[in-house]
Amino acid sequence: MNARSWLRTVKSVGATSPSRSLRAWRGAWRNRRLDAAATAGRRGERARVPGALIKAEPEPGGGVLGFERTTLRITVTTGGAVFLGWDGAEPLPSYALTGRAPQPDSRAQLEPDKDGGWRVVSERAMVVVSRHGAVEVRTPGGVVLRRELPPRWWESAEGVSGRWVQRSEVAADARFFGLGGRAGGPRLRGGTYRLWNTDPGGSFGPDDDPLYLTMPVQLVVADAGTHLVFHDCTWDGSVTLREGEEGAGSGHDRPGRSELRMEGGPLRCWILVGAPSRVLRTWVSLTGAPALPPSWALGHHHARWGFGGEREVRRVLDGYRAHGLPLDALHLDIDHFDRHQVFTVDHEHFPKLAELAAEALTAGTRLVSIVDPAVKADPANAVYAEGTREDVFVRDGAGRSVRGVVWPGESVYPDFTDPKVRRWWGGLYEERLGHGFAGFWHDMNEPVSFAPFGDPTLPRSARHALDGQGGDHRAAHNVYALCMARAGYEGLVRLRPRERPFLFSRSGWAGLQRYGGTWSGDVASDWQGLRASLSLVLGLGLCGVPYSGPDIGGFDGEPSPELYLRWFQLGAHLPLFRTHSALDAGRREPWEFGEEILEYARAALLQRRRLHPYLVTLAHVAHRSGAPYVRPLWWSDPADRALRDCEDAFLLGDALLVAPVLEPEVRQRAVRLPRGHWYDTATGRLHRGPGQVLLDAPLSRVPVLARAGAVIPVRGEDGEVELEVWAPVEGRSGGGLVVPDAGDGWEKVVAERFTSAREQGTVIVRGKDGEEPGYTVHVRGL
Repeated sequence: MNARSWLRTVKSVGATSPSRSLRAWRGAWRNRRLDAAATAGRRGERARVPGALIKAEPEPGGGVLGFERTTLRITVTTGGAVFLGWDGAEPLPSYALTGRAPQPDSRAQLEPDKDGGWRVVSERAMVVVSRHGAVEVRTPGGVVLRRELPPRWWESAEGVSGRWVQRSEVAADARFFGLGGRAGGPRLRGGTYRLWNTDPGGSFGPDDDPLYLTMPVQLVVADAGTHLVFHDCTWDGSVTLREGEEGAGSGHDRPGRSELRMEGGPLRCWILVGAPSRVLRTWVSLTGAPALPPSWALGHHHARWGFGGEREVRRVLDGYRAHGLPLDALHLDIDHFDRHQVFTVDHEHFPKLAELAAEALTAGTRLVSIVDPAVKADPANAVYAEGTREDVFVRDGAGRSVRGVVWPGESVYPDFTDPKVRRWWGGLYEERLGHGFAGFWHDMNEPVSFAPFGDPTLPRSARHALDGQGGDHRAAHNVYALCMARAGYEGLVRLRPRERPFLFSRSGWAGLQRYGGTWSGDVASDWQGLRASLSLVLGLGLCGVPYSGPDIGGFDGEPSPELYLRWFQLGAHLPLFRTHSALDAGRREPWEFGEEILEYARAALLQRRRLHPYLVTLAHVAHRSGAPYVRPLWWSDPADRALRDCEDAFLLGDALLVAPVLEPEVRQRAVRLPRGHWYDTATGRLHRGPGQVLLDAPLSRVPVLARAGAVIPVRGEDGEVELEVWAPVEGRSGGGLVVPDAGDGWEKVVAERFTSAREQGTVIVRGKDGEEPGYTVHVRGL
């Protein structure tokens, strides 16, 4: 923890009640003693490398190579994914994977290579292993995408393997993306990134790392091709990146480098090769399709820590209606709990919560509840009493319940890595549903225990079930929130089988998308926080988590009217569109910022509502293919180096390009265009890419461009879906997809594909079999 983070943590702990602060200090000292015992075994370690290759045994999809001191299993799956497992590591068990072993590709063959090495040849990729354990992943044509140097382990004197390091090289022109939620991205510069889900202890900006949701997933983009690498190990670790340099040192390229260090766990990884769309499709085939949010969750959300009671909630709801602003969801934070205790209600300030929820629903607004994992350790707390009887809480090595300090005070933590505990916890959501809540956001689930120093989480010696494998918090920490999300999602499916659950989580790991999405957490209320918001959404989408968004306006400050509006305009084009603020921060209702800001915020809200059918379509595309709603500009043209370095604009699906304003007092901005023709949707002017254009960005809007030929489903004035068609250039064609809104249930829907063409000045739109569209069509751009 650096000095800035330490001061911030001490400040945040000191801001809690005196009794809670004292307990936090005591807990930090207790955790320090326990953690010291957990890591005392490093003395006497010795290093180990694979040694020489001595044998090879073919298997379906690849084979097993035997070295002097270890083995390497190589398997190519039917989907084209490459699995590398050292030291006997198998693909399963894995928290990231869906639970089904990927099928090997019977066409992939293990065969001898030059200089005593071996290679596996398949349709999608070629894997070449040297006689000393270096592994090259190549395109089918033989171009090297990634070179893994021989790994190194440090094992105890008793021969038990512990820490390991894996160094890799990529092309000199390669750019790194991913690693979960990183505020300094989306392109990851040289530096070290920790793989340990962490509450930063207050608001954060681009320089803060790590944050709440880390995962060892790298997406690497280079001229030679794109690949994703995932090291399936949940332990604490770090990734050190160094970008390459072309022509470095006497005209030779210096490759980009990645060094992964892990404190333990298996050394197994997956490498996926191909175009970005193919890579993400393969990735979700391994880790699970993104959950499909209910239709209303793609609307506008409003939240605040500190509503205080039903009167204030009604004031906000009435304000939205009075100002003609659509509001689809309102979120209640921990202040609606009874003394911050999860699965309770403060009946003094929320005496008729179910009636409030019903009234809000009548007006089209659903209530969403926060859910924290920590349970107050008080026999009078019904959840604690029941959990104690069921033996669901995390214990230490001596069998005592592990305790931490969070908002309710001294608390215990369910062990979500135990299937029994997940089922028990999932049943508790019945209490929330009974109060009329329609969705849930999981918070404080890294998990957090307030600490003025050290790691603000459970001690590393805490014991976990790990789904029958057994282990301590070193292996369980990073998947704690993932397992909590699974518990909530599966519980909601059982309790409300006809409704798609809505759930998003502050923390998580690879595979979180199966259960829902995430949000930025406590992003700082400044222009750097605004920029970090976009970085987080783009980076998470490239890791397979497509549904996310920031706290609009930042969490704990008072944004200027201009900053608030620019954040609002960005959020209106992101999957999760939610305002939120801290207890002592400024308000976030649009009318609190003056008439001018209110007018422009209303325009952004109405544009969001107009684009709702398009967002529904993008949600289904993400569910079926893994393609994120929000994509970097290089998504369809990764060989364009200028686009790879562009971080201030994004694609919303494949039809729209959004260029948010990320700096103060900007009324024009340069926009980098991908290949093709693009219309400025405000002026109708046509621009040709690739290249850069200067566009107006008045306070009233941000630049949004539409791809020529795009067919976009939008909501008409009568509420029905219409097709907005941006005219193709003469002699060209285009198209688009429409997925009808299935509402909040599991109804199967059929996607409709439309094409557009321009001939002699006339735009013609046709369906799959050449039929006329069953929607009203509006042609723009002629």
